[in-house]
Amino acid sequence: MMLQVIATYLIGIFLLIGALFALVGAIGLLKFNDSMTRLHAPTKVGTLGVGAILFGSMIYFYTYGEGSIHELLIMAFLFATAPISANFIAKVFIHRQACEPPPAPDRDETWSTLDVSEFEAEKETSKP
Repeated sequence: MMLQVIATYLIGIFLLIGALFALVGAIGLLKFNDSMTRLHAPTKVGTLGVGAILFGSMIYFYTYGEGSIHELLIMAFLFATAPISANFIAKVFIHRQACEPPPAPDRDETWSTLDVSEFEAEKETSKP
């Protein structure tokens, strides 16, 4: 009986956390100016807010009914796909030049190859 009371409070806490993230995500979606900054708010709701609500649902079904792992599978799918889709959406905005692109990296031909820079070659030849 005491376990059910604790579980009820935990369920309520997780539902409130999920609702709070949903509220913050909705406010962020309305308040931010352009699409790139608006992209940040719903992705947090999709992972943290829905994850908290699903965790509350898991606690409920393990306490008051038959336990199931459906919520765990949904959370794993959301945590894997939401950041990837947000990254692709951001890349589309950059590719279409709908926003300011990030600064260009420094020129370096050796970072992904087996070539050795002149500095490294000099260090290798000057070793005793």
